[in-house]
Formats: sequence, C-alpha cells, structure tokens
Amino acid sequence: MDDIGGRHGPVFRDEVPGGAGLPAMLEMVLMRLAACPETGARARELGQLGFMQWLGSLPGRADLPAAARAAEAQAAPGPATAALDEFRRLLVQIRAMPPRPLDLALPRPCRRGGARARRLRL
Repeated sequence: MDDIGGRHGPVFRDEVPGGAGLPAMLEMVLMRLAACPETGARARELGQLGFMQWLGSLPGRADLPAAARAAEAQAAPGPATAALDEFRRLLVQIRAMPPRPLDLALPRPCRRGGARARRLRL
C-alpha cells in the first residue's frame, strides 16, 4: 500500500496474482454494504454500486465465474443487509448460463440532510 502522486488515501498494489488491489477492494465493498442501514430501492442501488466497484477492480483477463465464486464465498458469512443481499444476488446472476446482460444503474444522487440531520441524530 502506497500513497503516491499526491492522492489522498491508499493506493493498493498487486496483492495477489490476478489484479491490483483485488482483495482490498472486495473487503472494502463488503464492509460498506454490511454497514448499510438502507432498505428498499436505495439498498438495491447501493448493492449494485458495490458490485460495479468490485467488477471494475478485476483485471481485464480475469476468470469472471471463478472471481464471482470467490467473492460469493467471502460475502456469505456477512450480515443480512438489503444492500449486501443485492450484491450476493448479482454474484449468482453473473455465473448463470447462458450469460445475460445485467440491469445495473448508478445510484440517484440524494441529499442526506447535512448539518441539520447530524444535529437531529444527537
């Protein structure tokens, strides 16, 4: 892990054969989704975003079914949040044969309440 080029935050190097930062990205995605209190459509959007982040971290010539199985095994013991369930569902779906396009969309921007919401939580 290095901090290079004036970027904020860590830059992960090849940690395992097969890709730069692959285990770290999957762990980060799983931690975020496990801590996600959202439900319904927002949880679905966040689960899809986590899936796209994980998918984007894979190297170009990765064995997608094998990577999905490995990610599914790592995600299995996690808590049952709606966002994590969506991530798991997409992992199962990409291994289905014959392959089909996935219905993925980026989350819609939403306001979280700013300072007023933080004060109300106290």
